[in-house]
Amino acid sequence: MTNLDRRSFLASTAAASIPWLTTLPSCRGQSSSAAGGPVAIASANGRLAIARTLMRLNLGHDPADAVVAGVSLVEDDPEDMTVGYGGLPNEDGVVQLDACVMYGPSHRAGAVASLENIKNPSRVALEVLRRTDHVLLVGDGALRFAKALGFQEQNLLTDQARECWLQWKCNLNDADDWLDDHQHLDRDATQARRPSPALPLSHGTIHCAALDADGDLAACTTTSGLSFKMPGRVGDSPIVGAGLYVDNDVGAAGATGRGEAVMQSCGAFRIVQAMADGVDPTAACLKALRWIADHTRRRMLLNDRGEPNFNVTFYALRKDGAYGSAAMLQGSRFAVHDGAEARLLHCAYLYERALPEDDGKN
Repeated sequence: MTNLDRRSFLASTAAASIPWLTTLPSCRGQSSSAAGGPVAIASANGRLAIARTLMRLNLGHDPADAVVAGVSLVEDDPEDMTVGYGGLPNEDGVVQLDACVMYGPSHRAGAVASLENIKNPSRVALEVLRRTDHVLLVGDGALRFAKALGFQEQNLLTDQARECWLQWKCNLNDADDWLDDHQHLDRDATQARRPSPALPLSHGTIHCAALDADGDLAACTTTSGLSFKMPGRVGDSPIVGAGLYVDNDVGAAGATGRGEAVMQSCGAFRIVQAMADGVDPTAACLKALRWIADHTRRRMLLNDRGEPNFNVTFYALRKDGAYGSAAMLQGSRFAVHDGAEARLLHCAYLYERALPEDDGKN
């Protein structure tokens, strides 16, 4: 029996042989049927990215080049405050970027983390994959590598992102030396304080995966990370098996949302392994989310019903062109382009609760 025949057999018997499939909530957004490539999927902020990705695939470009070209559009966009140029900074006001690219045919990956002053970490990650025997470069080492290849340094902190950071900084503590609006106007301490405008706190990211006409896969995840994070904090995006994973014989998967939860679950790897066992893409995403929910035990991360109070969204693309996505909380969408047009679809979900206001673009 060939690998493809084995997967087809497993897919046809999965519901009967895998007990947890009968206990999951309704998918509320089914996986697509197999249609072959080219196909590209992404997080909701990747609609333009997948349009460019599919255009490159149709021109015969390598899928790794295609996904990086796609996400670079988002990295270049100062209005998207979760990725690249204009991304929200860490607690010191410094933008630190993470990215990873994984290429199916060679089963190789390249990644960078805590990269400063380079607006396209995805392009640097692709060079790590192609030019080095390493997988992950971080901090100053990643910057030196990028500069050696001719990447130009620039200030990534836009005026809009700086204003958000200053607002966050000024409202941290009434006893520090940073004055918020209430203190600046020297109002009576007993006077009711006007609520500050909501900050665009974010766990946001862009993930993009692509399948070409020859059945080869690649994926990229890139982010500015958790807003106002501790300097040096690295989330799941540049971690192979967490923020993304590709097995060219099976499929690709990636994640956005709370990175710590995804890292501690090996989320993307878990999804690809489930697809290898015959589970359809959406159900595989739901299975990974259920694992996270069952293993989230810190009280600060749970609501009064014992459910996770954060969001994670998973994306999956199978080698035969089937795709799916699922989120912890109701309301997430994902982008897909399978030949007709780039469009947004609703994700399946575990919990019928609206996304928190600070959920960014997940």
